[in-house]
Amino acid sequence: MLSSVHSTWFVVAIALLISAVPKSVDAQTPSQTTPQIPAENLNPSANPLQFPTKPEEVQIQRTVPLSLAQTLELARRNNRTLQVTILELERSRAALRESQASLFPSLNINGSVTNSGNGFSSNSSQPSTSFNGTAQLNYDLYTSGNRQATIKQAEEQLRIDELDVENQSREIELSVKTQYYNLQQADEQVRINQSAVANAQASLQDAQARERAGVGTRFDVLQAQVNLANAQQDLTNSLSNQQIARRQLGTLLSLPQSVDITAADTVALAGLWQPTLEQTIVEAFQNRPELRQQVAQRNIYEQQRRQAIAQVRPQVSLVTSYNLLDRFNDSVSVTDGYSIGLQASMNLFDGGAARARAAQAKTNIAIAETQFANQRDQIRFNVEQYYAQLRANLDNVQTSAVGLEQAREALNIARIRYQAGVGTQTEVIEAENDLTRAEGNRVTAILDYNRALANLQRTVSARTFF
Repeated sequence: MLSSVHSTWFVVAIALLISAVPKSVDAQTPSQTTPQIPAENLNPSANPLQFPTKPEEVQIQRTVPLSLAQTLELARRNNRTLQVTILELERSRAALRESQASLFPSLNINGSVTNSGNGFSSNSSQPSTSFNGTAQLNYDLYTSGNRQATIKQAEEQLRIDELDVENQSREIELSVKTQYYNLQQADEQVRINQSAVANAQASLQDAQARERAGVGTRFDVLQAQVNLANAQQDLTNSLSNQQIARRQLGTLLSLPQSVDITAADTVALAGLWQPTLEQTIVEAFQNRPELRQQVAQRNIYEQQRRQAIAQVRPQVSLVTSYNLLDRFNDSVSVTDGYSIGLQASMNLFDGGAARARAAQAKTNIAIAETQFANQRDQIRFNVEQYYAQLRANLDNVQTSAVGLEQAREALNIARIRYQAGVGTQTEVIEAENDLTRAEGNRVTAILDYNRALANLQRTVSARTFF
C-alpha cells in the first residue's frame, strides 16, 4: 500500500498521465476511421522475387514519421504473412466449391467419326464412314452420407482458415504494437542519454571551474570525466538500439528498401481496461478464434469418420445415356437409342481398412477435445497473467512519476550544495545517474503498461484497428 504522505503525489501523477491519452482511444472499442497514410510510397515492390543488386538501391533515402494507427494500417496492407493466410483462405473456398459439385449430376458427351473398309488389296466393297455419338448423365442418388460428410469437412476447413486469418491479424497487430513500443522506448532512451551527456558535461565544466579557482580537486575533474565517458557510451549504444528497432518495425511492415521510419506518437498510456478479471476471462473464452478452430477441427475428424464408414455401405447411382449412330452414304437413316438405369454397389469386405480409418478419426476427435481443454486453460492463464501485469505496471507508472520529480529536485539540490562548497562531486554524479534511471523507469513503466494492454487485448481478441 502507498503511504499517506505520497498519496496526493500519486493521484496528481496518474491524472497527468491519463490526461495525455487521446480521448478517442479505448481498450475495447475498435477504430472506426482508416488512418491517413503519408504521401510517400510505402508499399513494397509488386514483384516479390525482386532483390537489390546495387548499394544505392538499399541506401536509406527518406525517413517517414508514423503514428501507431498508421503503422497498423500499413501492416494490414503490406504484411506478407497475412497475405499468405488470406490466399490460403481463398484456396479453401475453391476446395469447398469443388466438394459442392457432387450435389449436381455429371454430363459427358463423346463423339467419333470412323472410316472403315476390308483392306487395300480387296475391291469387294467400298470404305464407309460413320459417326457415333454418346451423351451420358450420372448422378449419385445415395452415398451413405459420404457426399454430405465431404462437403461438411470442406465447410469446416473453410471456417478454420477464416479464423486463421482473424487469428493471424491479431498476432500481427500485437507484433506491430510491441515493435512500435520498442521503437518508442529506443527513441526515449536516446533522449534520456542525450540529457545525461548534457548533465555530465555541465558537471565537468563545474568541476574544471572549481579546480581553476583553487576550491576543487583534480579528483573531482577525473570523476566528472569518467561519468561523461560512461554517459557518451550509453548514448552510442542507445543510438544503435534505435536503428535496430526502426529496421525491425520496417521489416514487419514490408517497407521499401530505401525507407526508414520513426515513431510519431509521444509516449503515453494507450488506454484503460475497464472489465473485471472475471469478465475478461469470459470474454476471452467467447472471442478467441483458437477455441472455435479446435471445435471446427473436431468436426472435421467427425466427418472423416463418417466418410470411412460410408465406404462399406451401399452406394446407388442413376445412369442415363443417349446414343446416336449414322453411317454415311447408305440408305439407312440415323439410328439412336437411350438407356436409363440404377447402379448399386457395396463393398462387402475390405480387410478392415474402413473400420480402421473410422477408429483413427474417432481417436483424433478425442485428441481435439483434449486440445480444446488445454487451449481454454492456457487462455485463462494468459488473461490472468497480463491482467496482473497491467495492474502492476499501472502502479509503477504512478510510482515512477513521483520518483522522477524527486530525482529532478535532488539533482538541483546537489548542484546548489556543490556550488556552495558544502556538497561533493560524487553527490552530483549520483544525483545525475538517479535522474537518468528515474526517467528511464518512467518510460519503461508506461511502455510496459502499453505492452501488457496490447497482450491483454490480444488474449481477449478485442478488435482495435484490424
